[in-house]
Amino acid sequence: MQVTVRGYPFDLDERFLDAPPEKVREQVAAYGAGERTAFDLGVALPEGLLGEVMAAMLAIPYGETRTYGDLAAELDTGAVAVGQACGSNPVPVVVPCHRVVGTDSLGGFSAAGGPAAKRALLDHERGQQKLSAY
Repeated sequence: MQVTVRGYPFDLDERFLDAPPEKVREQVAAYGAGERTAFDLGVALPEGLLGEVMAAMLAIPYGETRTYGDLAAELDTGAVAVGQACGSNPVPVVVPCHRVVGTDSLGGFSAAGGPAAKRALLDHERGQQKLSAY
């Protein structure tokens, strides 16, 4: 299913969500409108590193970020492996891969819109303020 947040389209793989499409769309719309800071949707985490990285991303609070290195240290793996897992996230926005950034940069973003979409989501979560560190 495709959803739009802050003018950017995001493809969500419904096989990883335990909720009807209308509930997903409703919650994503509320998030985009600034009326929701967390999702109440079941997310199926795959086995292996991707599932571990997705769980770590789900633990990052709204409006905050962690670096690829932070997650790598937490999961005892490499930052590049974390970045690859972030890029494979089947449910962006719901599992907030946009909250994972580089040490000295915004980092990449594999969803449509690339880093500009990532910046838009982070700016949205920080009350429309520009990110001063990036």
